[in-house]
Amino acid sequence: MSRLKSEIAAIIAAEGPISVERFMALALGHPRHGYYMTRDPFGRAGDFITAPEVSQMFGELVGLWVASVWQTMGAPGKLRLVELGPGRGTLMADLLRAGRVLPGFSEAVDVHLVETSPVLRAAQKASLAGRVAALHWHDRVEDLPPGPAIIVANEFFDALPVRQFVRQGGVWRERLVGLGADGRLVFGLAAEPEPRLTQQAGEGAVLEVPLVGHGIMRALAQRLVADGGALLAIDYGHLATAPGDTLQAMKDHKPVDPLIEPGEADLTAHVDFAALGRAALAAGAVLQGPVTQRVFLEALGLGARAERLQRSGSPDQARAIAGQRERLVEGGRTGMGELFKVMAVTHPGLPMLPGFDRLTTPAEASGEEP
Repeated sequence: MSRLKSEIAAIIAAEGPISVERFMALALGHPRHGYYMTRDPFGRAGDFITAPEVSQMFGELVGLWVASVWQTMGAPGKLRLVELGPGRGTLMADLLRAGRVLPGFSEAVDVHLVETSPVLRAAQKASLAGRVAALHWHDRVEDLPPGPAIIVANEFFDALPVRQFVRQGGVWRERLVGLGADGRLVFGLAAEPEPRLTQQAGEGAVLEVPLVGHGIMRALAQRLVADGGALLAIDYGHLATAPGDTLQAMKDHKPVDPLIEPGEADLTAHVDFAALGRAALAAGAVLQGPVTQRVFLEALGLGARAERLQRSGSPDQARAIAGQRERLVEGGRTGMGELFKVMAVTHPGLPMLPGFDRLTTPAEASGEEP
């Protein structure tokens, strides 16, 4: 039994079963044994690959988007450029390089990274050395300094803990993590129903409630409304709030049981973009999108960028670039181009931003028909 599993078992033995939300928070963020605290999980040698690791084109296009939004904001002389969960710093490095094409952008940005992992902070420092005058790290979004900001969140919200509820006997009961007779971690249900949930669903349906994500989005949206700017959220998830069990664990690029070895596998849940949108709208912000990653990247010129890179490289490099492009926009239920969605949260004074062609109404964010 891993040290974290033993510690979780001891907590349950002393306090009783814990929520899925608390289990996820411990598995990912325990200060000594949490998954993100002890390793670099990215790339082929890790447990999963993100879009910035697939191709530099992804970060470059995001960088051009950020620079364009800065210009749309009136090119403020000081901009808080924020990334939430910056991984190895790959996206920010590509973003900053691409943003240099717009005069004044590099001099205006003040880079802030929200990151709790000491391992990943070290990787970010190495990736970004010499690219900006100073880097600022924060443990929480609440610690970010005020001022106009552009915030990038790529595969950030999927790693935030969620609560889960199961429909049983016509009521919702919270899913908990407890101890089996043999001492193993097992799922169970709370004895008392949750009366605040009124959504109808069939027997056995699972409803995920991302309260942590709601709180973070609300705080960021309030900040954008007060100080100006925009947030770009890119993640895998669904457009409408609906029942479904999306909790998953990944180790060595393969799915594993989330309860077997907490702290040794990545834990995520699909992002409910409608729920995030409701939180942003409640704070007075404006929503643009969401659109699929394919639509967003192609609107920003992915095809033209890939073709330029292909022309400047060898035949082998050209084939590799073509493969990278295809992976970023791949269709189908599990393809990055369709599974991943992109949404902008903005100050009410900003116009439609690149990559988007519509605003999301409160009715749509509520899951109602427009």
